[in-house]
Amino acid sequence: MSRFKKYLFKYYYIGYEKFYGSQRQKEYSTIEDTIIRALKSKNYLDNAKSSEFQSASRTDRFVSAKSATFSLKTEKTPILMEINSIFPKEIGIWAYCEVSNAFNARYDAIQRHYKYIVSYPLHYLQKKNKFDLGIIKTACKHLQGTHDFQNFSKRDKSYKDTIRTLDSIQFQIIDDSLLIFDFKSQGFLRQQIRRTVKKLLELGKGEISYQEFKNLLDPSEFISYQPATPFGLILWDIKYPQDIIFKLDPKSVKRMKKYFLEMKFDFWLKSKLFRVLEQDNFS
Repeated sequence: MSRFKKYLFKYYYIGYEKFYGSQRQKEYSTIEDTIIRALKSKNYLDNAKSSEFQSASRTDRFVSAKSATFSLKTEKTPILMEINSIFPKEIGIWAYCEVSNAFNARYDAIQRHYKYIVSYPLHYLQKKNKFDLGIIKTACKHLQGTHDFQNFSKRDKSYKDTIRTLDSIQFQIIDDSLLIFDFKSQGFLRQQIRRTVKKLLELGKGEISYQEFKNLLDPSEFISYQPATPFGLILWDIKYPQDIIFKLDPKSVKRMKKYFLEMKFDFWLKSKLFRVLEQDNFS
């Protein structure tokens, strides 16, 4: 009887500075590379292929995640803080569960949830562009359901088609300033969320008409444009069937929250510093 068991792990990462995206690359340091090196150093795997290491998603450089997942087979019972001790603070595993050998971290996911934080405060957009939230709400409803999202994605030859079902797209406003979009679907095309946000913001600012926005769902013509910045994108959660029950590790959760709090105050200070510097009192 094999001593190997398969486990599914939840982890966070902050993609702002150190990593060139999530997927393994030969020439650059990535999230997966960092995780695999840590697992090897603590004898959880010999190599990624034989241990069936598999990530459930991939993200571009500068994108972050609160609840990404990966699976692997190992002889060792996971001790999360043992693994986390090897990671930089920007990465941390905080929950896991045992799964069957047939489990597939990528294809057994039933929904992926992303958040996109708009980089400009809402009051700035409204003052500068007379920003129309009503038309954005209408456009979000129009995008829900099954469509050909070719014009809301980057071309990728690995896709058989560009038809996807968007379960929901909503936005919320926090503290009358922070505009956050929530996207939920079983799967997304490459850059689909960032390109959708780009066009929603253009619509809200009046840079394109509602008809022009609707025409983007017409696959007869491919339209190329730059996506919204990756810094605002967060992989928020990946849902699995109800029999997948994660076990949270309190010490790892505490480590994660401590790091988030440290970074919150660090960015708060930087924000105030530049607020002072921009004051027009040069002499």
